[in-house]
Amino acid sequence: MATKYDCFEFIYKNKSSLKPIEVVRNFNKENYATILKQLNELVKERLLAKTPQGFQIEISEKTSLLHIIIEYCIKNEINYNLLLDKNFIRFIKESLGKKEITSKNIKINPRTLKKYILILEKYGMIIVISEKPIKAEIFYNTLLNNLLVYFDFKRLDLNKKPINYIKEIEKELALFKKSRKNNETKYKTILEDFQASFIYHSLSLEGNPITLQNTIKILKQEIIPADLRAIDIEEIKNYQEAIRQMLKDANEKKLLNIQSILEYHKIAMKHRISLAGTIRKIPVFIKGNQDFKTTEHSKIKEELEKLIQEYNILLIKNKLSIKELLNFAVYFHNEFQHIHPFEDGNSRTTRLITFYIFQQQDIPILDIPFGLLDEYLANTKGSKKREDENLNQTLQKIILFNLKKINKMLRY
Repeated sequence: MATKYDCFEFIYKNKSSLKPIEVVRNFNKENYATILKQLNELVKERLLAKTPQGFQIEISEKTSLLHIIIEYCIKNEINYNLLLDKNFIRFIKESLGKKEITSKNIKINPRTLKKYILILEKYGMIIVISEKPIKAEIFYNTLLNNLLVYFDFKRLDLNKKPINYIKEIEKELALFKKSRKNNETKYKTILEDFQASFIYHSLSLEGNPITLQNTIKILKQEIIPADLRAIDIEEIKNYQEAIRQMLKDANEKKLLNIQSILEYHKIAMKHRISLAGTIRKIPVFIKGNQDFKTTEHSKIKEELEKLIQEYNILLIKNKLSIKELLNFAVYFHNEFQHIHPFEDGNSRTTRLITFYIFQQQDIPILDIPFGLLDEYLANTKGSKKREDENLNQTLQKIILFNLKKINKMLRY
């Protein structure tokens, strides 16, 4: 059944007054009286205005924000009707003010709490540390911020002490190794499932406009939806090929070197053949962040050789602790991104080779969950200064999220 928010979005996109029957016709087999009731509710909420010609959008900051929220949800395959609930957003506000949420510090009905957590889990916006008793952390992002503003809640000051998840990661990693050993075939299927999500998330950070649903169609169903640019489709396919090569090399325990990094870039950027796999010879800047310093092009090779040497020294150790590996991966990620060796495709390559470091040590980072994309970006190329400590916290959450999701999939 079409909701009032579905009706709102249809009228917003139409950009003219519509009679109720026109809205009914858009939503097949909908009841006229039900649609009319929803339109009148939108008028009461000052989202629509009623005119002699029908119903039209009430122009305001609130209607613009609601449209932004709905469009953002559609692009990311999120059911906005689940999120556009004031009680749910009140729960979000209360939860974000706490270090972690538990059944003791969140005073709502247990069934309602479970429902809200399932919604957030579905869309990658929470880590559930334990289910009995409930212990979880919600990821703060642009979507939740916009929802808080839409429902007139005050902006949050989130300067809370970060949580160290190393022990939880070690626990989940031990479970993963045992579960994978017993079901390697299923794990390979999970790898394929995660790829489309990671490719979508990673390339959406770089401006690729193709939705998650269409990314899945292209990569898993080999269907090319109409009206998509060829270069955007090629970008998706090329990145999948680079990821598959990375996973193969990591599984064979090959060491990273400058040549293999150039090869990953060459594969990922085949749609821009003139710069694919080639170290830049010109200065580059991060769009929208002039404070992000990149290495002078004449010093790139020297800086890369130094970074690879540090990587090789690290790998001499037979057994690295999670903490040691995490600290180096954070350093490697930020160092490589600041070297910025290519004219384009640096960030997607940085993510790929950082994930390689973990995969090589049998730690399965396969995706950055939707809820952490904004935090990840803010602590990397969106930051005015180097944020190794903050990125460490973000990577901990990314690793734990991946492990918990994979272990759950292996279990069922």
